[in-house]
Amino acid sequence: MTIWTVSFQYVLNGVAEVIARVVKIAILFIAFIAIVGISTYLTLTFIIKSEDTIVVPDLAGKDIVYVLEILSDLGLNTKIKRSEYSSDIPADHIIFQEPGPGAEIKKGRDVRIIISKGARTILTPNLKGLSVRQARIILEENDLRQGILSSTYSKDIKKEVIITQTPSSGAMIKREESVDLLVSIGVQPKAYKMPDLEGLFLDDAILLIERSDLLLGEIKSSFHKDKPKNVIIIQKPLSGHRTIEGTQVNITINREPGEKGLKYLRGAKRVSLFSYRLKEGFLKRHIRVQLNSFGFSIDLFDDFVNPGKEIRLLIPNNNSTVFLYEDNKLIGNVDEITSTALRAVRLGTWTK
Repeated sequence: MTIWTVSFQYVLNGVAEVIARVVKIAILFIAFIAIVGISTYLTLTFIIKSEDTIVVPDLAGKDIVYVLEILSDLGLNTKIKRSEYSSDIPADHIIFQEPGPGAEIKKGRDVRIIISKGARTILTPNLKGLSVRQARIILEENDLRQGILSSTYSKDIKKEVIITQTPSSGAMIKREESVDLLVSIGVQPKAYKMPDLEGLFLDDAILLIERSDLLLGEIKSSFHKDKPKNVIIIQKPLSGHRTIEGTQVNITINREPGEKGLKYLRGAKRVSLFSYRLKEGFLKRHIRVQLNSFGFSIDLFDDFVNPGKEIRLLIPNNNSTVFLYEDNKLIGNVDEITSTALRAVRLGTWTK
């Protein structure tokens, strides 16, 4: 072996060692990078997962208000699938949830629940002595319905108050079934035989109507030559008919058209001031003021008036009576309307 061969072999061995060292360092570097990358990935995955994942709590049997609050605090949405009757779970409490308790879900996901409507069969609530409005509220709260609403007179139970019910209080009833109610319409009004007003003057007829606990209704006029003037010729209800307390009596007086009445008004020397103020509201009211005296009547005012407005009229004092109608309903005569409705005013002449 020559010296050149030995030298060349030595060089090859040195190169091989250098290459081996470089490869070893490269492998170690790559391994280090891989370990760092995997560690970083796992760490970030753990952190992200721990931040977005929520463990679903056990909601069964809990009140719906509590459930809504706790799911909202956890960043979860509540979805109500339906409501069901349950004899074990009280009304407005949770029967079922999905996902179940202990499940892990991300924030912003839905939790679906089923709410109890309570037992299918309940005790009928006691509605006696309540108003119809109060009874309806209680029935709705118990998922019951109002059935047949009947009414009758009662001297002991106030008007619009429930006398009795079917089913009775405490009886078992299924939800969504009906409860029939019997309601008081107050004390039964007295019944009268309608008096005969035909042939009477207006003042006498009014006195007889008031004594019979009836109300004076509309007063009309019609002239018949073959009948006495200024007396009542038609009445409704008719004489002898059965009437009850508070019934309105409409009458027609035999008189000529109102020209005589205008002359009568113009000739009055002493008049009074009639005033009437409408109650506050939103809609106009039809107001009619009618003057009756000595067998004739005349409308002093007949128009629609705004709420809150005051009407003022001059009324002759020649033994006359004023009737006030609001929406065709008699409010009363001048003595019944108000004690301050008329104030005596001394005038020289009544003018139209």
